[in-house]
Amino acid sequence: AALFHLITHAYSKALLFLGSGSIIHSMEPVVGYSPYKNQNMVLMGGLTKYIPITRTAFLLGTLSLCGIPPLACFWSKDEILSNSWLYSPIFGIITYFTTGLTAFYMFRVYLLTFDGYLRIHFQGYSSTKTNLFYSISLWGKSMSKRSNTNRNLPLSIIPKNVSFFFQEKKNNVKNKKYCFNTFFTNKYTSIYPHELDNTMLFPLLLLVLFTMFIGSIGICFDPRGIDLDLLSKWLTLSKDRFIESSNECVIFYEFFQNVIISVSIATFGLCIAFTFYGSRNSFFPNLYLFNFFLKKGIKRNFLDRIQNVIYNWSYNRGYIDIIYTSVFTLRIRRLSKFTEFFDRHIVDGIPNGIGVT
Repeated sequence: AALFHLITHAYSKALLFLGSGSIIHSMEPVVGYSPYKNQNMVLMGGLTKYIPITRTAFLLGTLSLCGIPPLACFWSKDEILSNSWLYSPIFGIITYFTTGLTAFYMFRVYLLTFDGYLRIHFQGYSSTKTNLFYSISLWGKSMSKRSNTNRNLPLSIIPKNVSFFFQEKKNNVKNKKYCFNTFFTNKYTSIYPHELDNTMLFPLLLLVLFTMFIGSIGICFDPRGIDLDLLSKWLTLSKDRFIESSNECVIFYEFFQNVIISVSIATFGLCIAFTFYGSRNSFFPNLYLFNFFLKKGIKRNFLDRIQNVIYNWSYNRGYIDIIYTSVFTLRIRRLSKFTEFFDRHIVDGIPNGIGVT
């Protein structure tokens, strides 16, 4: 199951990496050739309209990595989850939590990139202009000096009508066009994100096929299959799926039970990501019941606390950098300074002092 997941995970990740490259390539004519801008999700949004093929491929890779059936990673991840829980409940809890977390942050990336409208058009972008908005990092953190303002402001502004980061919809966004003069010619070109050419789309679509159908391939390490090489063993359909036994109903019952649990956890992570980072009118334009519950005073305060916790967690990168810095970086630096002091003043100091005397 682990080796099978390595294969399916590799195809899904490769699809996401190529999709990310396609997104960066499409944003470069708009924001310029700067990694701080063309890789900044704050400036993206609404790319479904401009790069629909990349959007479909990226969505399939995201859902596959989240473990949504019938995509590739579902078949391998489901086996790992069930085997981990059977081996130890502690490992099972860790794997289930990781599954929900993966679904949350991957769908968060998808929503910030493709959901809503192109956010850069709300700010009157200039390629030579540098301000607080353009210096925001991928996590909503400003690259400039810190101020006393709310550091979670870019992450905490959930739109009511448009999309992430903006509260009001501008009427002229769809009709707004930008033009620039190319360096080699005098031809003016409208600068909007654009789809890749066919040469670059071909490997993307090829990985889409693998992501969709490689889950039907199992791994069978049959010691009697001496005539088969290692690659053929990897691509051999698993015999366990075709075994006829009297306990077939029990096997299917356990399979669907594990599927319901894993898919429910992944769906829960997707729903949390959509609740906090998706635009209100993208998928459910008439969600009056949801807005009715959100307007309740007591529940609103409770949801605000949960929202702030999630935004703080996202802003601080899951607190991984803080923990790593406090546990490893600071301690290693203190140990290095102590080693330098001991080497200079003790190891070298004693012989030097004796030599002077």
